Amino acid sequence: QLQLVESGGGLVQPGGSLRLSCAASGFTLDGYTIGWFRQAPGKERAGVSCISSTDGSTYYEDSVKGRFAISRDNAKNTVYLQMNSLKPEDTAVFYCVASRRFTFAQNLCIMGNVYGIDYWGKGTLVTVSS
Repeated sequence: QLQLVESGGGLVQPGGSLRLSCAASGFTLDGYTIGWFRQAPGKERAGVSCISSTDGSTYYEDSVKGRFAISRDNAKNTVYLQMNSLKPEDTAVFYCVASRRFTFAQNLCIMGNVYGIDYWGKGTLVTVSS
């Protein structure tokens, strides 16, 4: 079965950290541009951070720059999102996505909600609250 499986979500206090993982099953992530999208309550799903399939270049949405870091380990077939200095407004369901259409990370994060994503994970909930 071809799928992406996220893990690492949970409840964390403001200022805390979490690391999300996204493991691919049934296919290899090599050759895919990978991203993390999130959907907060009452808001549209949006790209947070993406990493290119070619040169490993990255993109971050403005609100997470300097706090989040995306990385990929093709040998482990896994992508990570390290989230530091978490804020209550980061509370959302986080989804991992994979695309062959987009080679540039920014394009996946900005346009992926409309088209071009081959695989979506089922999501992992991140709650930032005291």
